[in-house]
Amino acid sequence: MNIMKHEKRLLLVPAVISLLAVLALVVWGLKPGIDLTGGSLLQVSYAGAVPTVAQIQDATAKLNVGEIRIQPTGQSGYTLTERALSNEEKNSLEQALQTLGPIHEDEFTSVSPTIGQELLNKGLIALALVAACIILFIAFAFRKVSKPVASWKYGVIAIITLVHDILIPTGLFALLGHFEGAEVNSLFIVALLTLLGVSINNTIVVFDRIRENLGAGAKKETFDETISRSIMQTLARSINTSLAVIIVLIALYILGPASTQVLALTLIVGMIAGTYSSIFLASPLLVAWEKWSASTR
Repeated sequence: MNIMKHEKRLLLVPAVISLLAVLALVVWGLKPGIDLTGGSLLQVSYAGAVPTVAQIQDATAKLNVGEIRIQPTGQSGYTLTERALSNEEKNSLEQALQTLGPIHEDEFTSVSPTIGQELLNKGLIALALVAACIILFIAFAFRKVSKPVASWKYGVIAIITLVHDILIPTGLFALLGHFEGAEVNSLFIVALLTLLGVSINNTIVVFDRIRENLGAGAKKETFDETISRSIMQTLARSINTSLAVIIVLIALYILGPASTQVLALTLIVGMIAGTYSSIFLASPLLVAWEKWSASTR
């Protein structure tokens, strides 16, 4: 079965989704959480009747704490996000909430803007370093592969697939941030770093089988036929491995605490995108690049 006969169709799907993700990022951007920008987060739950968002807005309107973002949490609680608060301001905020009924403080977090910016910068540096190390690793691992595609091209294509795998969940959070108020935090960066490792692992499995089949030379076949055979040999392994992880992540997202939902959702979307890209994006790009190189010789 020569899957590469449909290379253009295979490339169309990730191209369209990536374009939509880029548009979402350009139009709406990401909404960073307090651990990246600095601020305070207060999560409370009501023991009795649960007030509405409008009632909480009215109760806290006269406080001098700046803009307060209010999001329902569970069936009886709310999460309030605002600028960094002093102890006095925090106490006055809780007192205002208690006018609507008895409350229980479930969580309070305060991060200074300086620390938030430092976390963001370190996260971006970590992403760049991981990408650079991956390029060096692939260039070394495929150094003996030269025909019909040079070894460095495997590294470039691997990075393209990684960009795709990170772009999809990032674009999704831009969409969720605009319509649902979803925020990205340090766990989001952790999830992206995890995706870099998982996605490149799947891609290298396919590339390594391509390298073995090219080196064996047991059959007289074209490059795209070798690619197709390599995909079929690794297809079940890639899908089964990713599916097992995705099932666990879905359980974490549904049953886990709210603090891990950003991590779980990012990994779920990234794993799905990474499974597709390692099989049906990286390999077609190899074929397309080889055909383009042959036509320019």
